[in-house]
Amino acid sequence: MRDVAVRAGVSVKTVSNFFTGYPYMRPETRARIESAVAELGYRVNLSARRLRTRRTGMISLIVPELDQAYFAELAQEVIDAAAVHDLTVLVETTGGDRVRELAALTGDQRQLVDGAIVDPLALGPDDLPEPGAGLPLVVIGERQFEGLADHVLIADHEVARAAAEHLISIGRRRILVLGASGIATHTATLRREGVEAALAAAGLPADQELLREVPAWSRDAGAAATAAALDSGLAFDAVLGFNDALALGALYAVLRRGLPVPAHVAVMGIDDTADARFAHPDLTTMSPGRAQIARTAVDLLVARIADPAPESGFVSVVADHELIVRASTAPIA
Repeated sequence: MRDVAVRAGVSVKTVSNFFTGYPYMRPETRARIESAVAELGYRVNLSARRLRTRRTGMISLIVPELDQAYFAELAQEVIDAAAVHDLTVLVETTGGDRVRELAALTGDQRQLVDGAIVDPLALGPDDLPEPGAGLPLVVIGERQFEGLADHVLIADHEVARAAAEHLISIGRRRILVLGASGIATHTATLRREGVEAALAAAGLPADQELLREVPAWSRDAGAAATAAALDSGLAFDAVLGFNDALALGALYAVLRRGLPVPAHVAVMGIDDTADARFAHPDLTTMSPGRAQIARTAVDLLVARIADPAPESGFVSVVADHELIVRASTAPIA
């Protein structure tokens, strides 16, 4: 850095300011430093910077899995949002296991990162570190953590209600709901309540036979649950999966039986993953604001790293949602 300063005719402090992004530098000074850096092939000593700033320049993203399209696409969007802040993202999966989720937040690996974004399935409110005492943290997902950490939420009740209202609006009256009661999470509860609210507003009964348990929110589970419903002779004219994976599995099962979609059964999901766009027919879905969730979570974490315990308290943001209508839903003729 001293060599760069001599070559550029500035102080070492000015070169340091250049690399730390100091905004009030004259353009001609910045240009001289850039030229000196290029001529000398200088690279910042990251180890020395980390010792001085006590920052690693890395954050972690802790999610249940990456073989679900939603989490894979969320991870990429978090990586893109973090790059704007010159941050590297370490992605860790937990399988929704409580021990692994705790280890990700409290284990030795937390020394590698400046903060974490976590989507917990098994943790409870008492598991989060005390404000300012542990790893800077932003929670995405489950509403039970509201007020305990910076939080970015999907409007689960409203998203599911809007999905059911769309199916009702195109004449569907018996909606097979996948994921309503088999997953013991607050997300599933809120989405079920959203569907039931839409049915009640339309004067339709919430038939418990149509609310199907699933062991996982996956294609396999969606296909199996839909096939079982068809085998039992249960009458339904639409399927709503609580994520796109369940809906894609249902779409597969219905088409395998030779039943036309959407003429016989309309199918839709929640997530707006890339897979939904390339299904045949392409899948109607609810976009829960995934890109907004990623950007907001990163911005909140950057602020929390800079100020671990601000007097203003924790921030809670609910992402926008949008109905994406495609070919898998259509009015009944």
